[in-house]
Amino acid sequence: MLITSDFEVPQPVERVWDYLLDVPRMAPNLPGTELTEVVDSDTYKGRVTVRMGPVTLRFTGTANIVSRDEASRQVVMEAVGAEERGKGQASMTLTATLTKSAGGTLVAVAQDLTITGAAAQYGRGMMTDVTNVLFGHFATNVAADIPRWARGEERTGGTTPASGLSIGFAAAMTASRRVFWRFFGSNARRRSTRRA
Repeated sequence: MLITSDFEVPQPVERVWDYLLDVPRMAPNLPGTELTEVVDSDTYKGRVTVRMGPVTLRFTGTANIVSRDEASRQVVMEAVGAEERGKGQASMTLTATLTKSAGGTLVAVAQDLTITGAAAQYGRGMMTDVTNVLFGHFATNVAADIPRWARGEERTGGTTPASGLSIGFAAAMTASRRVFWRFFGSNARRRSTRRA
């Protein structure tokens, strides 16, 4: 399943690029993510916890930076993990591309995601909604932390965490809006066609 999203950071491209490659500093900005071991400069072990509706999923695994192209400001990361409780497996290839924007830097993200087990019961719409909510929090946290990082300050608890409940609620609201507009939009189109 391919999920694409983007977010903007009000910082220069070069600074955002260097920050995103500082994985130990950057990783905690994504709600539910915990870095447990730095194997080397391209390999990291960690845990990701995500709440999908009534189910809380916790995966442990490894992420590897497989390529980084400074000229095009593109980095590709592969991650694999398994549920701590359960038989679920997850794998993902994430490609992030940075470009200059009027507001600073636009980060375009493409995630090719494969999930089995409990999370697989949720459709593409729910997975996309949860991902978009997580990246919204991630973007806010990154924008808040980059200035501190650039000044050489230690990481503090100043980022905005997102609880599983708030992520699930925001994703559910997004899904509800999508269904609402699909239903009422199609009814409005049918009424307008009948009138014509």
